[in-house]
Amino acid sequence: MKLPIPLDMEPMLSAPGEGIPRGDSWEYEPKWDGFRTLVFRDGDKVELISRGARPMTRYFPEVLPAFRKLRSDRVVLDGELIVVGDKGLDFGALQQRIHPADSRVRMLSEATPAWYVAFDLLAEGEEDLRSEPLGTRRKRLESLLKGAKQPIFLTPYTRDEATAEDWFKRFEGAGLDGVMAKSWKGAYVPGKRLWVKVKHQRTADCVVIGWRKSADGKSLGSLLLGLYRKNELNYVGHTSSFSAAERRELIAKLKPLQVDVPPSEWDSHSSGRMPGGLSRWSRGKDLEWVTVRPELVCEVAYDKLEAGERFRHATRFLRWRLDKPPRKCGFDQIESAAQFDVRGIFARK
Repeated sequence: MKLPIPLDMEPMLSAPGEGIPRGDSWEYEPKWDGFRTLVFRDGDKVELISRGARPMTRYFPEVLPAFRKLRSDRVVLDGELIVVGDKGLDFGALQQRIHPADSRVRMLSEATPAWYVAFDLLAEGEEDLRSEPLGTRRKRLESLLKGAKQPIFLTPYTRDEATAEDWFKRFEGAGLDGVMAKSWKGAYVPGKRLWVKVKHQRTADCVVIGWRKSADGKSLGSLLLGLYRKNELNYVGHTSSFSAAERRELIAKLKPLQVDVPPSEWDSHSSGRMPGGLSRWSRGKDLEWVTVRPELVCEVAYDKLEAGERFRHATRFLRWRLDKPPRKCGFDQIESAAQFDVRGIFARK
């Protein structure tokens, strides 16, 4: 491909913010929960590249024809691949799209087709637009995508803080993560965390059901967490925000509670894969784990419970809850947002 930007460019990144930034220098966008993906098009050649510079093209054949129909035949876009289910964004279904078998890839491209939500234009023709202000790049992107149809969408934006606050609340019901804030006059700087991501943060009391060893097998890597649904304890995720000293203390704290539980028993209780199970994203990693009696309760901060079953990301340990009985740690404490149709986010002019 003869484009002004290399395929292995690291995309611009974001840093977490405590609240939506204020001031007339910002613009705001919905924060999509998908695969960050750069699109490189040079004539009929289209490449989809992940944030980590992995080729993604073969996994999403259904979106490629739409990129070949864009008004410009040489472009580089930044955006997210998403899958939309009955209840909004479905990250689990999106993860399943990464499969080694061509027959499975073709089947899933029809069963759970992906959409691409574009939010930046980095190059067009011979022009490298990364040094241009975001406002300029946005206008060029709107012109490029004028008349584009599903599966390509242009993310909405606003410069109004009240609208951003409204999006933050309403769009959670469609499965979105929160809101992005970007400098309207800012350039696109690869690898730099100059954008701000504002995500939903909540807390939950969880039962410690085990711990996973560190990569070298010499220390504690993370605590495994569970929640009760009726009388069944379900694995929901992990927390790993500990210092080296705290990890040593945790091993001593958990050792008296260690028990042997056969994998088949956890498999029947777990709402997802059992703790330490393999996924397509964890191949080659040491995922050995140790089971403990479900007697300790801790409070963690989380951003999202995916499909009502698993924490979307690693949680942040806050404190021990010595006053909380483990059986009181259930799914009923998890807040849910009012459902919102993803399609309503894209207001086409």
